[in-house]
Amino acid sequence: MLKRTTKWMCLTMWVVILLLAVAGCRDGAEPGNPGDNGSGASPPGQVQEPQTPSPDDEEGTPPPSGSTDNEGVEGNLPENETDDAVAELLNSMTVQEKIGQLVLVGIEGTALDDTSRRLLEDYHVGGFIFFKDNIESAQQSVKLFNDLKEANAANPVPLWLSIDEEGGRVTRFPDEYVKLPSSGKVGSKGDLALTKRVGGLIAQKVAGLGLNMVFAPVLDINSNPNNPVIGDRSFGNSAETVSTQGIASMKGIQEHGVVPVVKHFPGHGDTSVDSHLGLPVVNHDLERLHKLELVPFQQAIDEGADVVMVAHLLMKSIDPDTPSSYSKPVINDLLREEMGFKGVVITDDMTMGAISGSTDVGDASVKSVVAGSNMILIGHEYALEEAVIQALTEAAHSGVIPEEMLNDRVRATLELKHKYQLSDEPVKATDVKSLNQETKAVLDQLK
Repeated sequence: MLKRTTKWMCLTMWVVILLLAVAGCRDGAEPGNPGDNGSGASPPGQVQEPQTPSPDDEEGTPPPSGSTDNEGVEGNLPENETDDAVAELLNSMTVQEKIGQLVLVGIEGTALDDTSRRLLEDYHVGGFIFFKDNIESAQQSVKLFNDLKEANAANPVPLWLSIDEEGGRVTRFPDEYVKLPSSGKVGSKGDLALTKRVGGLIAQKVAGLGLNMVFAPVLDINSNPNNPVIGDRSFGNSAETVSTQGIASMKGIQEHGVVPVVKHFPGHGDTSVDSHLGLPVVNHDLERLHKLELVPFQQAIDEGADVVMVAHLLMKSIDPDTPSSYSKPVINDLLREEMGFKGVVITDDMTMGAISGSTDVGDASVKSVVAGSNMILIGHEYALEEAVIQALTEAAHSGVIPEEMLNDRVRATLELKHKYQLSDEPVKATDVKSLNQETKAVLDQLK
């Protein structure tokens, strides 16, 4: 099987050749009619700003196509051409390869091991999440991520390489990096340009190691001072502050070619239980949720959010029986139908105590896909990761996840990977010194 970078390029190159040929014929037959301004067609997702640094430049990657920011981020190809390229790739994939795209898994240790290699070779997993114990230095982590990309050579699509990097107390980066401030600290300044700059810095740190997805920004409202898990991870205690600050951060991340994941839908701010340990219960009715907790998510969706993470919460007024991470009324009815989100839905880590403490993780994962999720996050324990993949495989073969549903869930993920022009090309070691200087400049602004 061809490497996925070759496959993406082949698909898009044929489209470019056809469009150029059509344009040339039109210009020859109808002199005097305005043509395509001579610039030709760009591959799906290519940016319109040639002066923007390339992914290998120290200043970060170019903005992705499809972002709602107005700084030249729309791709030049017609939407149907991008759809055709993704459809051709989807049609070429086996069922097992499609199932692999439904999961994003963790690994153990700081180097590629036999089990993570098997996850790629046998299960074709769509990507990985990395934690503090996977990253001991910039040099080591770049090697790890490059090794994973190389091990993915036989798979048809490139990997998600993801991380929690919010600033403040939620950081996975080693001590050689100067820490970015918490969202609460940034939000208290009330400077949207500064917030966007911090979001850009998060993306530059992430992209510098070869990662392409970050689980940030947090759009939870810090409305409960006794909340054990959110606190200063939130931009503030009002819907307006969290919305404006969160969207500024989201756009800063997007503009550096990294996929932001807004979290934790439908709102973890007013809870008193840490979902890492147990299942929080939210008793607010829909009227209250629409006035407060859902506001930042709705505005982020309207402003071009790519991925929404669904939390492990029991939303009593919406679905009193099922945690939100695998609830159809929450994911499909509320997030997709009512709020109009058309992008990728990913669960919070299914190995967290809110789920794994009382529920079969494989069964919950199948229900989540049926409810509308595109990706299941399983961050720990190889045995659980393989159990989830087996459960999804059985569900696909038995018809619990019908072929049309499987294709629909995977298509959205492929479209997003295509939009951001993901590849498994290796990266060089990042310039930590320059990133630290920029971080110190931000910290000076916050004094």
